[in-house]
Amino acid sequence: MKNKETVLVTGGSGFIACYCMITLLNNGYKVKATLRSLKKSELVKKMLQEGGIHSFEDLSFAEADLLDEKSWERAAEGCQYVIHTASPTPHTDAETEDDFVTPAKNGLLFVMRAAKKAGVKRVVLTSAFGAVSYGTIKNTPYTEEDWTIINDTVFPYQRSKTISEKAAWDFIKNEGNGMELSVVNPTTVMGPVLSEDYAHSIQIIRQMLNGEMRGCPKLITGYVDVRDVADLHYKALTMAEANGQRFIAVGGEALSMLEVAQVLRKNLGKVADKTPTKELPNWVIRLLAVFNPKIKMIVPHLGLVKRASSEKAKTLLGWKPRSAEEAILATAESLIRFNQI
Repeated sequence: MKNKETVLVTGGSGFIACYCMITLLNNGYKVKATLRSLKKSELVKKMLQEGGIHSFEDLSFAEADLLDEKSWERAAEGCQYVIHTASPTPHTDAETEDDFVTPAKNGLLFVMRAAKKAGVKRVVLTSAFGAVSYGTIKNTPYTEEDWTIINDTVFPYQRSKTISEKAAWDFIKNEGNGMELSVVNPTTVMGPVLSEDYAHSIQIIRQMLNGEMRGCPKLITGYVDVRDVADLHYKALTMAEANGQRFIAVGGEALSMLEVAQVLRKNLGKVADKTPTKELPNWVIRLLAVFNPKIKMIVPHLGLVKRASSEKAKTLLGWKPRSAEEAILATAESLIRFNQI
């Protein structure tokens, strides 16, 4: 066991990153996690403990910033694999195109160059469904063949995911020199939170249960459990069949926001009394968007159906995700446990 391979996991304090680290450590890999500040290392350990990790002898940390190329060269030293999850998210203070796209694309290229220099065998990139389904309208489920078409309806976050994923494929094609790449494109990520600091996607459930969301926007999209997203990353990292492929992560059928609220009401009793019971007209959402930039992000997608297929991951890699309902309830139960409701 002394010859354990080391996986660099970027954005080590993130929701998906923590679950990837749990999966890797449980499967006998060493993990080097990058953080913008090493001050967060104790929080990460606490989250990993919440996820069932009790020994940290195979875990180390490196300080790295998406704007500092040299920091990635230092971080990648001694690593055989990379899972790159670090990217600006809608939960940050980033607002403009440059706030999202520049660090996402440049940071991605810094990581790819550092990985190549370190002799890394394979990089797994955490992209997003935002790189698959925006700027287009489709009646059938989106697949890995689909790409977001960047136009005026596509917001900076989705632009950043699309541009950086394309940059990764271009790098492998033109400069990879034998290094391998796999990509995971998760839909809306749910699942058990590991601390009071959680992913932006979890806010939907918290707002519903706390009565902050009085009515549901007309949005229909896919959901996936973070534990299954981590499992798909692990398969994308370790299976030969995953090389050169992208994989959509979705747990079954797409749900409307109202259906999500109904799942909570049906299963959680009085805790879910404040969840919304009706959909809001699109004009109300548009009006609210004038005053709230976060709401503004969803306006171009009102009324659209964002169905996705994970058939490729199931067939090629034997991936078996939980249902969307299971993922949603696991999210709610963990928020209750952390006194967030």
